Amino acid sequence: MDKGLKVLSKSPFQKLTAVASALALLSGCSYKNITGQEVKAEVLKQKTNEQKSQKRGEDSPKPNIVYIVLDDSGFSDIGSYGSEVKTPNLDWLAANGLRYNNSHVTPVCSPTRASLLTGRNPHDIGMSTVANFDMGPEYENKRGRIYPEAGTIAEVLSENSYNNYALGKWHLSPSHQVTPAGPYENWPLGKGFDRFYGFLEDSGDQYRPELIQDNSPVDVPKKKNYHFSEDIVDRANQYVTDQVSVNPEKPFFLYLSFGAQHQPVQVPRKYIDMYKGVYDKGWDKIREERFNKQKELGIIPKDTKLPGLNPGVKPWDQLNDDEKMAFIRFQETYAGFLTHTDEQIGRFIDKLRSVGELENTMIVFLSDNGTSSMGKNTGSINHTLPYNDVPEKLEDVVNHIDDIGSDRAGAESPTGWAQVSNTPFKFYKATTFEAGIHTPLIVYYPKMIKDKGAIRNQYVHVSDITPTVYDVLGIDIPKEIKGVKQMELQGQSFADSLRSTKSSGKETQYFENNGQRAIYHDGWKALTLHKKGDLYEKDVWQLYHVAEDFSESNDLAAKYPEKVKEMQKLWEKEARKYGVFPMTDIAGEGFLTIPKDSIRARNTFTFYPGMSRLSESASPFIINRSYSITVPIERDSTSDDGVLVALGGYESGYTLFIKDNKLVYEYNMGNAVYRIESKVNVPLGKSAIRFEFRKTESNKGIGSLYINGQKVGEGEISKTHQYKIAFEGLDIGKDTLYPVSKDYQNKGIFEFSGEIEKVVYELN
Repeated sequence: MDKGLKVLSKSPFQKLTAVASALALLSGCSYKNITGQEVKAEVLKQKTNEQKSQKRGEDSPKPNIVYIVLDDSGFSDIGSYGSEVKTPNLDWLAANGLRYNNSHVTPVCSPTRASLLTGRNPHDIGMSTVANFDMGPEYENKRGRIYPEAGTIAEVLSENSYNNYALGKWHLSPSHQVTPAGPYENWPLGKGFDRFYGFLEDSGDQYRPELIQDNSPVDVPKKKNYHFSEDIVDRANQYVTDQVSVNPEKPFFLYLSFGAQHQPVQVPRKYIDMYKGVYDKGWDKIREERFNKQKELGIIPKDTKLPGLNPGVKPWDQLNDDEKMAFIRFQETYAGFLTHTDEQIGRFIDKLRSVGELENTMIVFLSDNGTSSMGKNTGSINHTLPYNDVPEKLEDVVNHIDDIGSDRAGAESPTGWAQVSNTPFKFYKATTFEAGIHTPLIVYYPKMIKDKGAIRNQYVHVSDITPTVYDVLGIDIPKEIKGVKQMELQGQSFADSLRSTKSSGKETQYFENNGQRAIYHDGWKALTLHKKGDLYEKDVWQLYHVAEDFSESNDLAAKYPEKVKEMQKLWEKEARKYGVFPMTDIAGEGFLTIPKDSIRARNTFTFYPGMSRLSESASPFIINRSYSITVPIERDSTSDDGVLVALGGYESGYTLFIKDNKLVYEYNMGNAVYRIESKVNVPLGKSAIRFEFRKTESNKGIGSLYINGQKVGEGEISKTHQYKIAFEGLDIGKDTLYPVSKDYQNKGIFEFSGEIEKVVYELN
């Protein structure tokens, strides 16, 4: 047996899946070392569990519903869609369910998730782009929240006797509302879920995430070798066990949303080592191999063409040795991360089987969009720099190559590997080309699906999934939820495709994200690759007959200009129907939008010792402006030291602390650290500590330290963050999770041992 797969196949369920001939075909592995006795034992156990499942099915006619969502994972990443990456558990779902090869999502994560959970188009419900961007009431389609008129599947199913659980990434609440004091109406529990465990923003560290349980911040479990993906599956298994043990007659809906494969790409080293040598051949060869395997599997048409490399991606044989070495490690890590995620999905399926629920559960698996180009051409080892359009040097990547995958790097693969993930398509996430919006969809439901392992070719959109579930369950959405009249569903059920290959797919679907536009209609697709700042009227439309040109290789706009005009008019009609206007082409500056009704619109903040960590997105907005931080303190001893205030971690952020009787301020840009230290000792007794930043130019200024009104230190901070400071929040009197400064990295949270009266921010 392959050494890497052996690690995955320790559980009975995984051994059993390895025996399945369909899985063997899909994952291309050998299973010679499994003994006949093992197979017999596992088959017997499977039969027993199936009998339990059948009995449960008789007792509870309503099936459980499970959504499993990956983040930033491309069309070709899993084995059953053409990959060399070991994903035996997802491949098992595919072999025992249905694969859809013409399934579409939105170009970025929040709109996909909003559409998935509501069965409606994202613009019409307030989520046309990521939840980080709340542009205020003038842009009703960009409020970063799901409007109450669009009830979620959890809200609907709660009225149909379901318990509802959400685990993992949320990213459906305006980021400025991610505070320990709410408001909570856009958090999971405000959207119909009974329990939640995960993080609320766009991404989270896999080793030290900013965790929320229900409506409360909680500490990362003190567990050796902690990993977020493992943690959320542990919790999911606990929720399932509790329900079937205590309330077995009640079905459940469980939304399992992994942080994988989004940056930071982090996974234990043993998973990285599984892929030693696999990617030495480079991205051109791997992409070609995936393309050929996709044809063999029938997941793409035989006449599909493979487009050339995306702009800026070099052929592998033109890279130097350092580039190859670094880029191989990035892809080994990405593959290991996905294999690790698949293993956690296997543990969850194991749990469903062991408690007799698997046969009575409908499982829907998808990715929220295509793979990201955020790592640019060099790859990225700092989570924050790409968000601020700061390029990273290959030299820095090479010098930290052994950190990739660990808690010392917020890694993201270079664009060459991102294009491989999106095989056979061109471009990336955030575009309306197929690479951004065409992702895997697997549906497992043995009570309805008889042709296991089949491929469905119908055009499907993410907004169709929840209407399909309602159709399967035979329920209608309520006219009102919590007294709010509900919008009609806009998705189209494809439940008939679970039974038959003759099902027809969706005829028309629009797309738009920050100025990127597309329209699909009856086998044709028109789109624009919008350049930021250009007038939309000047956008050049491309035209593809995707029914015959699966990979968008042949632009027919010049040949069929009238068809282009027809598709443009149809896009306009759909856009007006579903609330696409007004459009904006915001990118990173979306982080700078501060609605008047948000906490960040304030100019004065007073924080007290003991406050829970405040997310960076809700913390005082100091980007590109002058401000001060005042901290009245009291020290009884020269040994009283520690952090007064800190935001961020080792990648980026700022911190104000006392160490060795000196007052220190550090601003970590990510590729440079600016340090200001007091020339005098901090006195004993009461004193007023103050840091002031005076902006002198855009994203540049002078930092000054004061003690009791006297200036004690000063220095230039020649570069500050343009859009986002960090992915770790604000601490008062300590520095939790990752330390901002290397000065105290070996001192734990470095809690201030004196007394802090309060921390006051004043912004100009």
